[in-house]
Amino acid sequence: MKNKKLIIVISIFLPIAVALLFKIRIPNVEPLSFLPPIYACINALTALTLIFGVIAIKKGNRKLHEILMKTSIGLSVLFLLMYIAYHSTSDPTSFGGYGYLKTVYFFILISHIILSVAIIPLVLISFVRALSEEFDKHKKIAKITLPIWLYVAISGVVVYLMISPYYV
Repeated sequence: MKNKKLIIVISIFLPIAVALLFKIRIPNVEPLSFLPPIYACINALTALTLIFGVIAIKKGNRKLHEILMKTSIGLSVLFLLMYIAYHSTSDPTSFGGYGYLKTVYFFILISHIILSVAIIPLVLISFVRALSEEFDKHKKIAKITLPIWLYVAISGVVVYLMISPYYV
């Protein structure tokens, strides 16, 4: 497959870089506390563009599908940049709920984090196969990529809604 090494490098480098950036706080900078609701909305928009992209391809509108999928990737990159900016300027927020709600929150959060790492190579492989016009292979991997990517986008919104009362 074309770009295999690049996909591997990005898929390994990106999560490690994000994890390392969590340890960095930019000194003497105002916390970007306005970002979480914005990037939660970006996650919601990502979910919508994914859904509309699937509808477009099922209706045979390949061009609209391509635009919506590229938009989904762009939104995901924008989310990641805002997420890093927020966490580089702000202290972590602890979930204040308890009991079963805390268990649900951590289940969603942990599954979201794990799948957000797993989705990186899947999106990149799907994208490269589409760009290479390997549509049979693209369709095969996209059937795996879509539900995971959709879960990551939606669970990101749910995590935000669950923790938002505890932002300082």
